[in-house]
Amino acid sequence: DQAMLALRERVREGVTEIGLADELAGIYRELGADGLSFPSIVSFGANAADPHHSPDGTVLKPGQCVLFDIGCVKDGYCSDMTRTYYFKTVGAKDREIYEITRRANESAEAAMKPGVRYCDLDGIARKVIADAGYGPYFTHRLGHSIGQQGHEWGDVSSANTERVRPGNVFSCEPGIYLPGETGVRIEDLCLITETGVQILNRVPKELQIIE
Repeated sequence: DQAMLALRERVREGVTEIGLADELAGIYRELGADGLSFPSIVSFGANAADPHHSPDGTVLKPGQCVLFDIGCVKDGYCSDMTRTYYFKTVGAKDREIYEITRRANESAEAAMKPGVRYCDLDGIARKVIADAGYGPYFTHRLGHSIGQQGHEWGDVSSANTERVRPGNVFSCEPGIYLPGETGVRIEDLCLITETGVQILNRVPKELQIIE
């Protein structure tokens, strides 16, 4: 949470994706992290349509989305979180797909409790996106297990019929990716408790415009 908020403050006109990724590495060091849990994803504009985009020399421009998928290792455990922001202004389509993605994220999280099947959680989020007309543009599973490794055995996908149990930790990261245009992803880590779920990330998910 601290790293995400600090990175958000570094967003400015003319900065590059790789520049922000390098700044993030320094932020994590300053906060006492033991390293990165995976190569950071920083994507501007159309680059965010690639869920696994590697940050490059793309320069940020007003009106573009700013997608951060970041995580660190601390005391032997990995973290992972994605937030999507907008620089200076946000277009109507960007706003639309952002709010759909947020509803998908929050709908799946609202259903999390012991005994629910992983495939059903994936289906809840996927239905929100499909009902809004963007089903073909949610191109990956809803989430993955995480712990001492960034991706551990078990995932939140249509193929996993196992039921969640207390102590399970996994990501919830629906996304909509429009090739050549834009993309959005919102990701939390979710800890299943005896009675429901604890969302481990506290960075707000309401649409935010960075001035």
